[in-house]
Amino acid sequence: MFKNLWCQISGPGFHALFGPSGVGKTTLAKIIAGEISGLPGSVMAHVIGPILYSYNLERLPGWCSVGDHLADVTPASNQGKIDDLVRFFGLQGHLNARFTQLSLGQQNRINLTRYLLQDFDVLIMDESLANVDEATREQIILKIKDMFPTKSFLYISHNVLEVSKFCREILVLRSPYKSPQTVCVTGQDFKEGRPLKKQDLELTMLEVAHAI
Repeated sequence: MFKNLWCQISGPGFHALFGPSGVGKTTLAKIIAGEISGLPGSVMAHVIGPILYSYNLERLPGWCSVGDHLADVTPASNQGKIDDLVRFFGLQGHLNARFTQLSLGQQNRINLTRYLLQDFDVLIMDESLANVDEATREQIILKIKDMFPTKSFLYISHNVLEVSKFCREILVLRSPYKSPQTVCVTGQDFKEGRPLKKQDLELTMLEVAHAI
């Protein structure tokens, strides 16, 4: 799937892994996270803490409420963040429910909250906000950028507008028959209080589309 693949993403903030379906985004993300090993080549991660991988089809155990599960899996040093994240993600009324009783969008928000409560240096978000409406996704991304300014996020999405608007570096993964197989595009890295020109955003989207 990968042929002479070389790429580099550095620094905190939101970065994107973008490309057409089937090109290997999830496989590459799992290699970076260490969930797939034994392949030729190497991944060099200059980080102190762990690299975590979350995806939108992940499921939580059904034998306890989601609130109890969050409390059980959250390190003691991060327990104080639970209420803030739950409140902002609009999940206060669902903590007593079982995971299977939630909608797909609620399940994805709970699962992402679980990862944000862990200790990490890099969090890979593989379609982690699928089934969440566009306005809520934007609020969540901006909140994450505000709450975790020193952390790195690798955001996988098929939404070219979203990655162009919110990400600092956009790693476009192309077919192995194209050379180079990856192209890096500079995104707009939009944050609260930072102006964003429509023309600049459109130019970034066009550059991403052409890179594919």
